[in-house]
Amino acid sequence: MAEFAVAHARGPASSVVLAPGSTPAAPRFAECGNRPRAVVYDIDETVLLNTGANYDSAVRGDPPFDSARWARWEQGGAAKVEAVPGVVAAIAAIRAAGLTVVFNSNRDRSAAVPTAAALASVGIAGAVPGETLYLKGDVAPGSAKDPRRAAIDARYCVIAMAGDNLGDFADAFNDRALTPSARRTLAQSPTLDALWGNGWFLIPNALYGAWEGAGVDDLFPVDKRWSPEP
Repeated sequence: MAEFAVAHARGPASSVVLAPGSTPAAPRFAECGNRPRAVVYDIDETVLLNTGANYDSAVRGDPPFDSARWARWEQGGAAKVEAVPGVVAAIAAIRAAGLTVVFNSNRDRSAAVPTAAALASVGIAGAVPGETLYLKGDVAPGSAKDPRRAAIDARYCVIAMAGDNLGDFADAFNDRALTPSARRTLAQSPTLDALWGNGWFLIPNALYGAWEGAGVDDLFPVDKRWSPEP
């Protein structure tokens, strides 16, 4: 991602944030114009590994997600995180090219200060709430990221985004009416082929995510199943 962002730091470009009213099935993107360029990162398991919280979950037998416990982690876990390998150098290179790095996370806005501290603890300083750090509740209620993406893209021209969940690119991917296979089909639409690895950068998260509620039939295509003979 860093190489892509640095290569596109200058010259004509368009945003990679879906324009208002467009969808992954029929995407539209606005030209950058004179807006300063930016790169948007999700935080959890994209920039920061929540090592302390994952340890806590492991020793407790991997129980269901506990929002109250996670809130305590957001407030008090700044010193127990690690950087995703390579991300510190990548962000440094992106900033050195004159691009702004903005973080768009579903951590709660009440945890803005400890979230910035967690980033700084791994060598990524300078996340400013409301400017380069956008959290749940900052722009609109709830966990939808489209309103925050729109607010960021109004201030900057976003030329690249990275995340560990399809919802880090468009809320349409999180439509609860879509089955996991339907989401996969939408993400693999020919209209989006040119974006993956070319403005949209998806980092697999094996720890948690929307896939947790999927069954065997959702996750494993029939023609890709294998089992040895007895």
